[in-house]
Amino acid sequence: MTSSLACIDLFAGCGGLSLGLKRAGFEVKLAVEKSPMAAETYFHNFIEPVRNKADWENFLRCSTVEQARRGLVVATLEQVLTSDELLEGLKAADIDLVAGGPPCQGFSLAGRRNPDDVRNTLPWQFLDFVERIAPKAVIIENVAGMRQDFRKYGAKSPFDELRAVLSSTGPGYAVQPMALNAMHFGVPQHRPRVFLVGLRRDLADAVGMQVTADTWFSDRDTPYDPQVPSRPELAPARTHFGDGSRKHLSVWEAISDLGDDGYLDKQPLSEFAREMRSLEPLLKRADGRLDKEARPRNHVLRSHSDLVTRRFEFYQFLRDFKIDTQLLSIPKKNGLSDKERRELIHRAIDGLEFPLVLHNGSILAGSKREFVRLVNRLATKKHSQRALSLNSPSPTVVSLPDDYVHPTVPRTLTVREMARFQSFPDAFEFRAKETTGGTKRRTEVPQYTQVGNAVPPKVAEAIGRHLADVIAAASVEGNGKASNAAVA
Repeated sequence: MTSSLACIDLFAGCGGLSLGLKRAGFEVKLAVEKSPMAAETYFHNFIEPVRNKADWENFLRCSTVEQARRGLVVATLEQVLTSDELLEGLKAADIDLVAGGPPCQGFSLAGRRNPDDVRNTLPWQFLDFVERIAPKAVIIENVAGMRQDFRKYGAKSPFDELRAVLSSTGPGYAVQPMALNAMHFGVPQHRPRVFLVGLRRDLADAVGMQVTADTWFSDRDTPYDPQVPSRPELAPARTHFGDGSRKHLSVWEAISDLGDDGYLDKQPLSEFAREMRSLEPLLKRADGRLDKEARPRNHVLRSHSDLVTRRFEFYQFLRDFKIDTQLLSIPKKNGLSDKERRELIHRAIDGLEFPLVLHNGSILAGSKREFVRLVNRLATKKHSQRALSLNSPSPTVVSLPDDYVHPTVPRTLTVREMARFQSFPDAFEFRAKETTGGTKRRTEVPQYTQVGNAVPPKVAEAIGRHLADVIAAASVEGNGKASNAAVA
């Protein structure tokens, strides 16, 4: 692997992909992000600490070319594509990698013939950028659902169509589709995502690299044979498994050292927590160090009413007794009599002995009648809330702060705790406001959304390290063949 590889991060968000690629030895020459809120986090961590609002607003007023000289353009990719000066400079820089996660769910080969279909524009812009720059390699990341075929409508999946178009974009690319789960790469989170990793055709041919049209799944790797013959050459090797010394990391390992008031004097720390609390040398920090006695940044507790706090305790009870969270929706079901609702609740808790005692020793309900009254009082139509389990990886981190309940405390998770599940180090500080609501969710990208939308740095690092080795080997082989041809 070499430390001189240059990359560009499109749709960069707060910078999870950039951080992982930097750790893998890439130099991020440029990041492009249209949201000023997410871009402020990126700028603050990678370019220069934002000390006051005026400094950030002054940067936003700079031209696209001026911003690019600093390493971050706060604009749409469409705007970047209109700057010939910027693109010519990037082309001349011999970029090794263009990476990003354009929203692709609506992508289709008919996209360019239907310019009014907004869902198609962003991946086409990504491909246009690749064609203009002709990097040695490409990474595209997206949600796992992108693989689903639209056979009902006679269409292939956006994933398959995008793979086909990328393979013939510009100089052409050998493209490997893969489905990677973050927990297989040292992230304490069950997070399946799909990736397209492409190597420029001239380099792939130089080393005889083969790719498959079939998607490679990271769960096919085994701890018993690290050199799985069936693993495609562009796919990174899995590092964490379900058991043994390389087991999946858990919620406990991720956040057990974080208390309501900050860092806990907990010994021994999990290896993961120790890593998260270490200073990250790749980040630009205002103070240059992490004070381990202080409250970690972005660890701000949300306020909850007594009723909501009680409901969160109830979710923890449901988890401990393995009862479906749908129990709290029974009183809200239409078309049922009170008697029918009561019978459904009794059926759900059949076999439990009263009083019901919570993990903290308090009594949830002393009798079935009291329990039914409590269910009616705490009833909600919200189906996604659940309490996390300490001994399992976190479920997929999302952009809303109230979907998951802390495993031991009746509250939602802080931005810092969510960031731990994504493998962001504590030195990484999220900017802008914490959350938003209503129609503002369509346009604003607050801290929780920044975390939820990010590529986990550890996943990006695993892909980046493997790809850096591939690029280096292919470049050496390609240069050797070119020299031999010149001599001949």
